[in-house]
Amino acid sequence: MQHDLIAQARTWLAEDPDPETRDELGALIEADDTQELAARFAGTLQFGTAGLRGELGAGPMRMNRSVVIRAAAGLAAYLKAQGEEGGLVVIGYDARYKSADFARDTAAVMLGAGLRAAVLPRPLPTPVLAYAIRHLGAVAGVEVTASHNPPRDNGYKVYLGDGSQIVPPADGEIAAAIDAVGPLGGVARPEDGWQTLGEEVLDAYLARTDAVLDAGSPRTARTVYTAMHGVGTSVLTAAFDRAGFPAPVLVAEQAEPDPAFPTVAFPNPEEPGAMDLAFATARRSAPDLIIANDPDADRCAVAVTDTATEGGWRMLRGDEVGALLAAHLVERGASGVFAESIVSSSLLGRIAEKAGLGYEETLTGFKWIARVDGLRYGYEEALGYCVDPEGVRDKDGITAALLVAELASVLKEQGRTLLDLLDDLALAHGLHATDQLSVRVEDLSVIADAMARLREQPPTALAGLAVTSAEDLSQGTDKLPPTDGLRYHLEGARVIVRPSGTEPKLKCYLEVVVPVADAAGLPAARARGAELLAGIKRDLAAAAGI
Repeated sequence: MQHDLIAQARTWLAEDPDPETRDELGALIEADDTQELAARFAGTLQFGTAGLRGELGAGPMRMNRSVVIRAAAGLAAYLKAQGEEGGLVVIGYDARYKSADFARDTAAVMLGAGLRAAVLPRPLPTPVLAYAIRHLGAVAGVEVTASHNPPRDNGYKVYLGDGSQIVPPADGEIAAAIDAVGPLGGVARPEDGWQTLGEEVLDAYLARTDAVLDAGSPRTARTVYTAMHGVGTSVLTAAFDRAGFPAPVLVAEQAEPDPAFPTVAFPNPEEPGAMDLAFATARRSAPDLIIANDPDADRCAVAVTDTATEGGWRMLRGDEVGALLAAHLVERGASGVFAESIVSSSLLGRIAEKAGLGYEETLTGFKWIARVDGLRYGYEEALGYCVDPEGVRDKDGITAALLVAELASVLKEQGRTLLDLLDDLALAHGLHATDQLSVRVEDLSVIADAMARLREQPPTALAGLAVTSAEDLSQGTDKLPPTDGLRYHLEGARVIVRPSGTEPKLKCYLEVVVPVADAAGLPAARARGAELLAGIKRDLAAAAGI
C-alpha cells in the first residue's frame, strides 16, 4: 500500500509542470510522509456547487496546475463533443495565489484543443466574466477564484454559453471527460496565441451597470466601501462614479488586492471580525451605509447604523438585503419572476405574492436561480443578488451595491432608512427572523455522521415548536431535483440542513415568522424571534450531535 502510494506520487511528480508543487511533492516523498501523501492522493477534487475548489498544493486532491490543466482538457473535450469546435472560451481570474497561472494554462489548453480563448485583461470581479460570456458570444467561460475561501484555497468555476454556471448533467459529463484525460504530456498547450482582452469588455460591463438604476433617481447616499483585499475596488468605484453617487470612502487597509488577506481570518463579510475595519472607518466618516464585497466581488454585504448595536453599526443579514431589494424593485414597478434558493427567507415569496409577481424556489446556488424562466430578480441568503439577469446570469456584488445605494438614497430623501423599510415589511408580512448554525470541520466524516443521525432519528420538536413535516431532499420533491439536504417545517418556523458545496462546513438555515400587529409590537416580536432561533439552534445541534 505504502509502495503504491509512493509510486503514485512519483508518477504525478514526473508530469507536474509547476516547479513549486514539484519541490513540495518531492519533499514529501523524500520525507516518506505517507500520511500527508495519502491525504493528497485519496481521490480527485470533485465538482461541487460551483466547479472545483480546494487548498493549493501538490496532488490530485489539491488545486494546482496539473489539476487545472486536466480540468481544462476535460472541459475542452466536453465542448467539442457538444459540437463547439472553434468556439470561444473566455477566462477570468481573481488576485489569489496562482490565479493568473491557472488562467493562462486554461487558455493554452483551449487553444491546443482547437477552441479559441480570450483572457480578461487583469484580475476582475467574477460578474465581469459572467457578463463577458454573453457579451462576446462565447460557448463557455471559466473564472479562476475561490471567492471568500481562506487564502490557501483557489478554485475553478465553469459557465456554459448561456452565461450560467454548470448544472447536471453537464457537470457530470465534464467530470467524466476530465477523468478520461490521459498523461499531461498528451495535452497540447501552445505557449501563446490566445487573445488577451482590452478594457473595452470592462467598459461594456460598466455601461450595462447603469441599467439597474432608475433614470433620475436620487444618488445621494454616502458609503464606506471595502473590497476585503479582493478585486472589487476599481470596478465598484468606477460604477459609482458613472452613476453619479458620491465617491465611496475606502477602507484603506483592504482596498488593494492581496492574496494573503492580512487583516481578516476569513475574507468573507459574514465571518466574525471581517467587517471591523469597515465599522471603524464608518465611525470616523459617518456615512449612510457600509458596502462590502467579497474578494471576487460577486457578493454584496450591507451594514447600517443601529443604536441598539455595540459600536453603532450592524451587518444586515443576506435575507434582509434580499427583501429590501425586492421591495425596492416592486416599488419601481418590476415585472417578471422573483426567485431564491430553498435556504433563503420565505419573505420573498410573500412580497412577490402581494405584488402579483411570479415566484420560484430553487436548489442552493445561482446556477439554479439564474435558470428560472422569466427571472427578474434572484437572491440567496449568503449575500448573493442577481439584479440584472439579462446582463449577468449570476450573483453580482457591483450591481447589487448600486441598487442598495439607490434605495438608501430614495429613503434618505424621505427622511427614512433601510431599517425603517424593514419595519414596514415586518408589519406587512410578519417578522421573518433568520439565523444560521454553521459548523466548520477538519474531518468531513463529522458532516456525514450528522446527516446520517438526523435521517435516522429526525427531531420531533425544536425550541418547543412541533415539527409538522420533514423532507429528505436527497429524494427530490415535485419541484426540486435531488440534493443532499433535510428540510423541517415547524409551527411558525423552517429549518434546512445541508453540507456546504464549497467549504468543509455543515450548514443549518433557520427561519421563524412572528406575527406583528403594529409598530409597538416590533420589539417584542424581535425578542421572541431571537429566543426561538436560539432554541432551535441549541436543539438542532443536540439532535445532529455537533
